Amino acid sequence: MNQLDAILARLLELHPRKIDLSLGRTLAILEKIGDPQKRLPKIVHIAGTNGKGSTLAFLRAILEAAGQRVHCYTSPHLVRFNERIRLAGELVDDATLIEALEYCERANAGAPITFFEITTAAAFRLFAQVPADWLLLEVGLGGRFDSTNVIDHPAAAIVTPVSLDHAEFLGDTVEKIAHEKAGIFKKGAPAIIGYQSERPERVLIADAMRADAPVTLARRDFDMREESGRLIFEDARGLMDLPLPRLAGRHQHENAATAIAALRIIAPQLDTVAYERGLQRVEWPARLQLLTRGALTHLVPPHAELWLDGGHNEDGARVVAAAMAEMNERKPAPLALVCGTLATKDARAMLGHFADLAQEVVAVPVSGDHYGRAPADVAAAARALGLKAHETGGIAEALRMLAAREWRQPPRILICGSLYLAGEALRLNGAALT
Repeated sequence: MNQLDAILARLLELHPRKIDLSLGRTLAILEKIGDPQKRLPKIVHIAGTNGKGSTLAFLRAILEAAGQRVHCYTSPHLVRFNERIRLAGELVDDATLIEALEYCERANAGAPITFFEITTAAAFRLFAQVPADWLLLEVGLGGRFDSTNVIDHPAAAIVTPVSLDHAEFLGDTVEKIAHEKAGIFKKGAPAIIGYQSERPERVLIADAMRADAPVTLARRDFDMREESGRLIFEDARGLMDLPLPRLAGRHQHENAATAIAALRIIAPQLDTVAYERGLQRVEWPARLQLLTRGALTHLVPPHAELWLDGGHNEDGARVVAAAMAEMNERKPAPLALVCGTLATKDARAMLGHFADLAQEVVAVPVSGDHYGRAPADVAAAARALGLKAHETGGIAEALRMLAAREWRQPPRILICGSLYLAGEALRLNGAALT
């Protein structure tokens, strides 16, 4: 175990629960380390059930295309913890990260604190030390009592699509969950509400109004459409004719539009070139990512497509299935899923969106201490939907199983069901995230 892994392991032992939503412990340690959250660049705070990471990726790409220095805070990581903290465009290096974590560990002096709380404090310390123009701050879980919600004056707060997830922490209805997400709205800070279904949208608007946060609402105040292979964005300032986003799937058009709407308000000086270059350069691993090289690509049938997505709830599965259906319309190919989920997720509901689309499901475990659902249960859920299903011991074995099949045409294979499974796939593939 190296030095970074050793300190991360120690920090995991400081609280008996992995998740314990509260601001008190975070505020306490921040005070001990000099309140770095009060010395940060302009902040865009981002909450939501799905799409918040992709929206952050669009914000970063556009701002960096305009020459801005951008910090980013995201979670969870896929391969290495360092992915969570990006300082002025670069992933934090081990030495810098270790120094910040050990500083916070000493300041905490063994007091009970969750892993996310103390690592968020370390991130704030780093963000305050390194000059930048912006901090893009992704909520870890919920919003109201998330450790990131200790900032007082964000430049804007964005809520991406809200749906049922983490009900054990946030509430068992979309209205309750939306209320928790809306906790990031602050007085005077623009509240950008992304593409929502009706029930959470009502709650988000009402909560923004109560917070005295001016609302910019998808479909009402801004919208987008695809036209002749271009993305047409429209708001009160007029139309923008832009290239389609580099990230695959129509849902990414909505995430891009939400990011653009926010920047048109808080960074009106950006020119069209920044938006064009940002949409063309944006990267966000494991979100409908086509793997074209690496160890796993050598295990699939000849000329097969190998896709990877970390969507881990029913709504995430819905948008990915829609993207797969759209791909199939453009270029028909049999679809096979390599699927693993956490025990807390509804595997049948997720797979239900693929019931008329997938030809086969190969269920695999989610490795590590992530409370994965047994592959036999995932396979049973698939069979209950009328899908042909098998189970294997891992991703590589599943791909070899599919490669042994006789295909009339090269298949389209999708590794899906969990962000942790996606991270495992990138590790196996030999990914180096930068």
